[in-house]
Amino acid sequence: MSNTTPARKTTADGSAALLQALEYPVDVSLFLRKRPALKKLLSTGPAAVTTRIGILGGSTTADIRTSLEIFLLARSIQPTFYESGYGRFWEDVAFDNPALESFQPQILYVHTTSRNLRALPPAGAGPEEFEAAVAAELDPYRRLWAEAAAKYGCTVVQNNFELPPLRPLGNLEAGSYYGIVAFVNRLNYELARAAAENSKLLIHDIQSLSAELGLGRWFDPNAWFSYKMAVSPQAGVALARNLAGLIAALYGRSSKCLALDLDNTLWGGVVGEDGFANLKLGPETALGESFLAFQRYAKALKERGILLAVCSKNDEAAALEGLRHPDGLLRPEDFAVIVANWEPKHENLVRIAGHLNIGLDSLVFVDDNPAERDLVRRNLPLVKVPEVGSDVSQFPLILERTGCFEAVSVSADDLERAAFYAGNASRVAVEAAFQDYGAFLDSLEMTAAIRPFSPAFLARITQLTNKTNQFNLTTRRYTQTEIERIAQDPCYIHLCGRLADRFGDNGLVSLIAGKIQAASLHVELWLMSCRVLKRGMEDAMFDALVERACQRGISRIVGVYLPTAKNGMVAGLYRELGFRKIEEDASGRTVWEFQISPDYAPRNRHIRITP
Repeated sequence: MSNTTPARKTTADGSAALLQALEYPVDVSLFLRKRPALKKLLSTGPAAVTTRIGILGGSTTADIRTSLEIFLLARSIQPTFYESGYGRFWEDVAFDNPALESFQPQILYVHTTSRNLRALPPAGAGPEEFEAAVAAELDPYRRLWAEAAAKYGCTVVQNNFELPPLRPLGNLEAGSYYGIVAFVNRLNYELARAAAENSKLLIHDIQSLSAELGLGRWFDPNAWFSYKMAVSPQAGVALARNLAGLIAALYGRSSKCLALDLDNTLWGGVVGEDGFANLKLGPETALGESFLAFQRYAKALKERGILLAVCSKNDEAAALEGLRHPDGLLRPEDFAVIVANWEPKHENLVRIAGHLNIGLDSLVFVDDNPAERDLVRRNLPLVKVPEVGSDVSQFPLILERTGCFEAVSVSADDLERAAFYAGNASRVAVEAAFQDYGAFLDSLEMTAAIRPFSPAFLARITQLTNKTNQFNLTTRRYTQTEIERIAQDPCYIHLCGRLADRFGDNGLVSLIAGKIQAASLHVELWLMSCRVLKRGMEDAMFDALVERACQRGISRIVGVYLPTAKNGMVAGLYRELGFRKIEEDASGRTVWEFQISPDYAPRNRHIRITP
């Protein structure tokens, strides 16, 4: 399905037609009519994530809240809401507010627009008056962010400003110190600077969203004067959908891998029939340039951390030849996995997900053939299949607007992800030469750095907690604010581990955090990236945890396993480490206890721990 397909929902009950109302491009009138039915459908079953969202409105927000809830439910996020009174976006945080304080928001969304601008520069203003107006306009927002951090420690999602619907000065609005367009552009620049310096502040880019929709459809005078709705009903749906994508990214619910067909998707023609020399690719023709532009977009996704895969009905040799076309931008080494054969594509997508150790709901599949798209949707409802059509010039735009690859940050590990998987391919090749697995692990010459959480790694730590599903004992999700609280709380022992070997640095791959309670350490978080499974890193992390516990005078560790559809591989981890099961309930939740003996023998045998 599209990026809005709920991970906990199938369409066997005939709900596919209803869920179609969520797909890009959204039919707004259909969506608005179907909102009650959609909410009922999407509310069934447990959500992957729950969150508390405070909506602070510079205008009325009830309609946006209703749509936002549906788009979040479609991403397996169950929200509860606090909603401010009309126009009280600043007062509800600045002053005592028992209702909001009791609610304890995890996210505060500030829904302001150009309708809320107050400190506009006066007619004939010069540079000093312009700067003073910018500072005056930003001041209440800066105070709001500071108060939110102090009172709730939550993430703030702040709209930037769309351009105003009217320009009394015409083009002069963009080229003078007293122009509203110039003023809005400067405000947005300052908002971007503030977000770059504040990890708890995210910008919701309604300037771009309104440009995409068109200001004529973004603003409805009747809706404003009658209901104080700052955006039209159509724009409200687009805004809620875009905002849901940003919140989903905050909780690691974005896609990880773009799986691509080849023939008539990355180049024009069929390489096995038309031949390498006759492919349409490159700047000589409009069609060839369109394919080149799509390759350029896919490569840009790869360079910011999205994995690329090939899923093509082709002979592998022909596929590789096409990927070496001199006018192409994508090369075989740009792909984490290449599957080119004559098997059904939905079966090959399962292979790709297995090879990469990611869930099917992490895959986005792009194919020019509508029959292939339909077959994948029917057989793999968790895979996101945008309706790209057959005009390759539209592929980047359509893929962009699905919001599949929304991000709240790009870490150093993201930038190196393709290299991590290339290194894994080398490790697999070496493993095949060994009969003894321990000897293979020793041959990797692995080193690990295991240290407490530090500010430099908080973004990556948060990303891991929200994207790791298989080796994850509890699958609890955390915002960066919550990770910061753990890092600063002396009652916690917390560790993050980096792993490197002779093929390269895997980056930060494992986390443990536990809270000290009554002379026991209660493990709340333990996870490890799928790309280093079965390397012994879990033993190294547990040894480090035991060492830190002993340093704090703790001799008892308690761990909880919460079963999910994806983390069955760690159901027996605590038993393997020597824990004793002390509790189990009907849901499969188990509680385990480990008594640290004075002669505890480290379990790690294959990884050298560096200072």
